[in-house]
Amino acid sequence: WKETFYEKVQQRALNLQREKVEKIHVRKAEEEKVQKKDPLDWLSQEWLSEEQMTRDTRAYLLDKLLPTLVPGVEKLLMEVERKKVLDTDRDPPKFDPINFLGEYLMRHNPQFETSAKSGPYKRGMKAVMEELKTQVPGTAFNRLARMKSEVKKNREQREQVEQIKAQVAEMRKEALAVQFKEWTLDVSGRLPLALVTRNHYHFIAHPTFKINSEIYGRKLETLDTLGKKVNEEEFREYVHSYIKNFTSDMFQEFLKHLWQCADDVRDIIRHDMWRQMFADLFLHCDHGKAGLLDRQRTLALLEDFYDSIPMIARRRFCNPRQWPIIELQELELTEFWGDFNDGQIASKEPSEVFVLSQTEVSEGGTLSSKMRTANSPAPTPGEENPTSEEKPGLYVTTETTEKEETDPSPHLEEPNTFLAMEASDVTVSQEVSKSDSRKGSTILNKETTSREDIDTEKQTDTADPGSQNEHVRVAAPEEENVTIDKENGSEEGVSQEEHKVATEPEYKEETAELGKEPPEGKESGSEVHGSQSGLQASTETNMQAEDSPPTLSREQTLLQDQSTGKPFSDVTLELRLWQKAFILKCLISKIYNQFLFKISGLSHPPREASQAQAREAFEKAAQLIDGIPWSGDLMASDLSFRYRSYGEKIQEDWNDENSRFADLRMSIGAIQTQRASGARSAFDKSCLTLPQFVQLMETFAGEGSSLPTMKKLVAFVKEGYVQTEEEKIKQLEKVHSEALLARRKLLLEALFQKWDNECSGYLDVKEVDAVLDTFKEGMEKEALKKAKKHLRCSHPRPGRVVKLSPKEFQTYLELVASELTGNEDEVLDNLVEFLTMSVARTHLERLRGSARRKWLHNIQDAAETSGASMEPVYKAVFKALSQDADAHGNNKKISAYIALLEQNELSPERGKVLLRYVACTSEDAPYILKQALYGDMKGVSFAAAEEGKPVHVPRVQLHGNIHFWNYDRPERERRGSFLVLPLQDSRWRIFGILGLDTLRDRCEQTIFLTHEIRFYQGVSHVFSDAYHHVRTLENILQVAFTAVGWLFTRAPTIRNITMYLVEPGKDKAGDYVLRMTMTTDHSGPVKNLSPPTVLRRRENIFRDYLFKCTDSSEVISSFVSGEPHMAVPLREPTGRALGVFDLSPAHYQELPPHEHRDLRIMLKMAQAACSEILKESSGETDPIYVLVAEHAADLRRTKILFHRLMLQDLRECVQQLDPESFADIKSYTEPPAMVHNIVKAVLLLSYPEYVGSGKIENWSHCVQKLDGDLIQKICCIDPTATYVPVQERLLANCIKDILREEVWKHNSVPVEYLYNWALTCLTLIELTKELQHTNDSPLTSLTPRPSLIAKKRRGLSKK
Repeated sequence: WKETFYEKVQQRALNLQREKVEKIHVRKAEEEKVQKKDPLDWLSQEWLSEEQMTRDTRAYLLDKLLPTLVPGVEKLLMEVERKKVLDTDRDPPKFDPINFLGEYLMRHNPQFETSAKSGPYKRGMKAVMEELKTQVPGTAFNRLARMKSEVKKNREQREQVEQIKAQVAEMRKEALAVQFKEWTLDVSGRLPLALVTRNHYHFIAHPTFKINSEIYGRKLETLDTLGKKVNEEEFREYVHSYIKNFTSDMFQEFLKHLWQCADDVRDIIRHDMWRQMFADLFLHCDHGKAGLLDRQRTLALLEDFYDSIPMIARRRFCNPRQWPIIELQELELTEFWGDFNDGQIASKEPSEVFVLSQTEVSEGGTLSSKMRTANSPAPTPGEENPTSEEKPGLYVTTETTEKEETDPSPHLEEPNTFLAMEASDVTVSQEVSKSDSRKGSTILNKETTSREDIDTEKQTDTADPGSQNEHVRVAAPEEENVTIDKENGSEEGVSQEEHKVATEPEYKEETAELGKEPPEGKESGSEVHGSQSGLQASTETNMQAEDSPPTLSREQTLLQDQSTGKPFSDVTLELRLWQKAFILKCLISKIYNQFLFKISGLSHPPREASQAQAREAFEKAAQLIDGIPWSGDLMASDLSFRYRSYGEKIQEDWNDENSRFADLRMSIGAIQTQRASGARSAFDKSCLTLPQFVQLMETFAGEGSSLPTMKKLVAFVKEGYVQTEEEKIKQLEKVHSEALLARRKLLLEALFQKWDNECSGYLDVKEVDAVLDTFKEGMEKEALKKAKKHLRCSHPRPGRVVKLSPKEFQTYLELVASELTGNEDEVLDNLVEFLTMSVARTHLERLRGSARRKWLHNIQDAAETSGASMEPVYKAVFKALSQDADAHGNNKKISAYIALLEQNELSPERGKVLLRYVACTSEDAPYILKQALYGDMKGVSFAAAEEGKPVHVPRVQLHGNIHFWNYDRPERERRGSFLVLPLQDSRWRIFGILGLDTLRDRCEQTIFLTHEIRFYQGVSHVFSDAYHHVRTLENILQVAFTAVGWLFTRAPTIRNITMYLVEPGKDKAGDYVLRMTMTTDHSGPVKNLSPPTVLRRRENIFRDYLFKCTDSSEVISSFVSGEPHMAVPLREPTGRALGVFDLSPAHYQELPPHEHRDLRIMLKMAQAACSEILKESSGETDPIYVLVAEHAADLRRTKILFHRLMLQDLRECVQQLDPESFADIKSYTEPPAMVHNIVKAVLLLSYPEYVGSGKIENWSHCVQKLDGDLIQKICCIDPTATYVPVQERLLANCIKDILREEVWKHNSVPVEYLYNWALTCLTLIELTKELQHTNDSPLTSLTPRPSLIAKKRRGLSKK
């Protein structure tokens, strides 16, 4: 009936409604026609009155009486006039007006009158009546009128809002059109759309804005390539479709962000050109095409190049003898803790950057001479350079020399000379590493001048030095002309000053690099002065108005403040930076002719060049990157993928049906698909891959180098990198050997999968031996016996049953091949081919094995993409078990649960350990989840854990020793099978069980079959690996959290630290993703970010430095949105990056020397701790216990691991001291309070008996204890041991109030060692005390390290 209603009745109702509406429209049209032909009689408007008392009466009369009475009276009067009743000259006729009126009213009764035509007056009264009805309160007409009034008002408001929105949208589109010109376009004048879309992602991810993707007007799209491009109009419409819902403030921030992204894109393009040059250099130097270059030889060449260039040019490069060019592990231990050379270097290095604080801007403070070092001319190569080498890192320490502090500069010290500030900003933007800030038609930057322009610059007239003291006042845009202070200078002087400031430092730096003296004493710029005098002030004013931003009123206010000399009372620093480029456009118009003269190569500036021509020439040159137009593509953005297989000498087509191993091709393809992304290069201290070489060269080149300098560097390395024939052959042999090993591993892994079709994870060595005995008709039995003697299987079972894991299977076959005669590789291939043909699998068996392997891979993938959470792993396990039961277990209804071992601290009389159920299927959660199974309870779970093998109970109702958690289930329903599988770690210790039962299945056949049990064994094995992978990630995050917390208190200059973990991606390219796992706020590090942030390469071109760091496993420095960043990899033992630290210091500030050193210490300790954790987790090494506190649970040990490694380093440093090292400290008669407090803290730890005796307060007594015995005590003390009585409060009072910077400035190696050692001991004491009151969570403390079960398992292994 619903279908009938919707098809027939509803359609009929709609037709009737449409007909009625049409009739209403026709009637209204007729009424309008009548009214136009016969207008209303507006005398009826007299009935309208504002009087409230008679409103109801008038409304009643107009509604009920007057529409009939008034026409009757009108007829009566007409009849009286016709019969001349009122004529006094005649006898009155027989006419009764009462009867006439009564007859008329009876004839024209409204209920029976059929006449549809109404007179003008009657129609007017009807209109008045309707108006009066709407004014009567409480009536339907009044309510309807109010509703109509509100609707009309809302409609008008809506129309007004739409009109305003349209105006705002047009203004925003105009602003976007202006902004489009700031981007670097390709040769066709178009912009790749992918850059614009990635800008949206970057805007969302920026921590300053704190917005989500829902704010956009449409769903964000992702473009993988730069092929799709847009012009200006398409750019306007596309971007506006996203930001149409933005508020004004947000749009201003978005514009500022777009502007900065345009700068970032220009940097990306420039660096892409460099990277392509470096990639070609690698291919040229790789003579043997092995895909590797010698790392030490490359570093030696960089050192030679660094030493060969002038001192002034070195500041653009990173010192190749310091970190991050060399590795932290390559530095001596004393360089981390006691080397003060960094401080000396930093103290002599002048600043290149100054930062104008918001307070100074708001208070209208003056620009002192200390903040203008970037404007100082660069010293010539012939002069003695007062600066030392710049310390490697991101930024430059803000310190000045004495000469700079005393050098007066009235031009810069004028309080409210805004143009002087902007001139300084132009120079600063060229000197800092972000040299091209505010590109396009905004600032003349370094990229518009190539090396060939230097010769032209030599002929250019320099500005008069006296013009530096001139002052200029900028008028507001609404003023008619630009007013100039005639007493202090002219507007031509402004252009000269701006041009000189913008070009002179760069020119001198370039000539210094080439070893040339910059020209001095050139004639004054009279020609420039003359050319500028031809510009009219009115034209400049028009240029200012044309170039002003959309929000003109705010810019006018800013300019008015400057013109009147008032301070920046209401303008923040961010707004000033955002508006800087717009205001500079008022000045750019004055130097267009100079710029046109410069790029055209003319002998003198054209005097009649129009502003339009100058603007066109300027914008055209601004699109060039080092004088080269952009092709529109980033050629070196995918080096890791493009050269992934470069250097591989063995390229075998596994998909070929005629291949020798055709039966294994499906397994090999699946293995290659499931392997990690090949984009990540493993770090090797002896060689460099192509991405690593490119990254190393880019790091060495820094940010401020020009293209000619890069060409000079490339030529130097190309000429200097020479490889002998012997080295080439050795390198090729190494690559070939690695390729053979990879091929062998792939083949043997595929062979193991074919044998292990049920995915149990193990093979019975007897089955393998039975087949191998038939190899060559049993002629190689002796070789098999010899190989078996060398085999050390780590997984023996009770009853001498030996199981081979995939790694042990590979080792066994390699041992067999080594014992056979012939080439080992050929013999192994024959062996693999023989074993492949010895096992026959049906098609259904192969399909079953393939499906099960896919489900097991999903469990592993869940662990790797979980972000250190076990919840996805549990879900993947139960899903795999359920899918297999449905597909290969006759649709069994199974229940599954996971229990993990814990130390039984609450009821030790019931057993030392217990099983805690941490996960189960949803139907069993009310009965099992979080329950504890003790050793004295019924059950076979502990038996499976103790024996280390599965326990299968086919019929639980007949067993008698089964514990049922669901007490509500009747006895007759407790029927089914029960299977318990032990969970083992990498050292074969039991840490839990996986249980399955079929009690919910009502079928008769509920017994688990053999192939099902073997698959469940594989599930338990994969879950064990997944569980320990998650635990390892948790431990790594704990180490990172501790390390960042330690650095956060010692390096306040580092504004933000973010950590990312590498996870497998799910895209077709097989690329990885980066998951943000930790960041810092004002209070310190923050973990467990929600919702989690995942970065994908194709969506984050502006944070591509993170992926470059992960690809190359090298340290990377970069600028993003005007903020400095340093990406540092956290490596696996194999050398690949497993995570990335993203460090962001404060704006344009370098780390002070002591903070820079603390950063290196933190990174080294964190890397050492992670390596130790990963090696222990893989079973490669046994746990190392140095401190007493480390004998607690693993989680507790992880929390103190970072500080334990630091303590070990400090012990080694102190051990290198001798009693004479304390001579400087002993020389004090009255030591500084800081030194005395440090010595007291050390003595409190070394001689606890001194507490309360007053001896440590006596300096002479303290000095006597600074001897060899103290050094030995320091190297032996365990601050976490209970036998070391320490007064924690006294120790904290001595050491915690000491500032880190004061210790560094003291410049004493022993004081530095003692301070850090005492502070580390205090931290360990506090952590130990805190952990004594901390309860372990089930997830992270389930593996009992020295448990009873582990001892029993080790006993079984020895039998």
